[in-house]
Amino acid sequence: MDFSLDEREQDLVDLCRDYAQREIAHRAPLAWEEARCPTDLLREMGALGLLGILVPEEWGGIGMSTIGFVAAMEQIGLADQSVAAAWQAHATIGSLPLYLFGNDAQRERWLRPLAEGRMLGAFGLTEPDAGSDARGIRTTAQRRDGGWLINGRKTFISNAGTDMSFGVTLLARVESDEGSPPAYASLVVEKATPGFTMGPKMRGIGWRGLDTRELYLDDVWVPDEHLIGDPDMGLGQFLRTLEVGRISVAALSLSLTQAVLDMAVEYAGHRVQFGQPISKFQAVQFKLADIATELEAARWLTYRAAFLRDSGQPFQKEAAMAKMKASRVAAWAASEAVQIHGGLGYMLETPVARFYCDAKVLEIGEGTNEIQHLVIARQLGC
Repeated sequence: MDFSLDEREQDLVDLCRDYAQREIAHRAPLAWEEARCPTDLLREMGALGLLGILVPEEWGGIGMSTIGFVAAMEQIGLADQSVAAAWQAHATIGSLPLYLFGNDAQRERWLRPLAEGRMLGAFGLTEPDAGSDARGIRTTAQRRDGGWLINGRKTFISNAGTDMSFGVTLLARVESDEGSPPAYASLVVEKATPGFTMGPKMRGIGWRGLDTRELYLDDVWVPDEHLIGDPDMGLGQFLRTLEVGRISVAALSLSLTQAVLDMAVEYAGHRVQFGQPISKFQAVQFKLADIATELEAARWLTYRAAFLRDSGQPFQKEAAMAKMKASRVAAWAASEAVQIHGGLGYMLETPVARFYCDAKVLEIGEGTNEIQHLVIARQLGC
């Protein structure tokens, strides 16, 4: 199976590499330190066409393949994980529900400015009592006067509170007839809608440059044209989008692993102990060799999942495998890279410490790794 990039995909990778090393790598660390989302960088990425990477050209995007997206993500994530996380959340769950399930009027109104990089997209699923259990959400949407009345609370929602956010597309429980299973509707809530408020930017141990907040919906009314797709298929629609999100988190994990491996190799080459660089010690060599090997295994899983999506084949199991494997490798590799750096690696002034802080959430976001186990097992017929 050949995952070689075609000319268009390679041009995108070259563009992302140049921009990431020239701009993101130098400006994003300060935003991480200050715990602010660098929307100036995201706007510049939008001007380069990157915010519409998975959206067809007819709706303002560049219509890139999933493999091209993964390869581009590797370059952006090498420079900074927070910027890459904001980008992948926007490009997948923040935009794809509108493209896949919206009508043309909705795509023109909301998807086009997202794809053209004029606005930033977000999706609201997680709640204080519902994360892995998506069916347990309590936010409700009731039909009222040609629209929907929404009440509830969302948490850990990224990209909804920046100065370029358009609002949020969220999942809400719809009242069903007694004895019928609940339905779930995807609804767009724009930022200035009465009753829609949000908490302060949340503070995590990593992804400090990503804007993540709690959202509150108190008698929020939106008209019928804000309903995306079919309420009876709302949960399935979101889960379909989440499968793409898992590939993007796997790609983000690859970039982190490559970044900490590069840092560890460079440091080991010039750090001298007992009269020679520590890269000469077999214990360090074995760590580096193990990281490089596990990275390649995770990379092939991720590119295969992307290839299957591009080919129109089922990829749910492979996306779950890629996300689980790649995120697990990233968290372990970051720890090993810090170990190679020794005491210096524990200091937040070093890039390896920043990437170490960013690593853990990869095992949690877009479906915990425990959920990935369940997805894989079910696909196996268990």
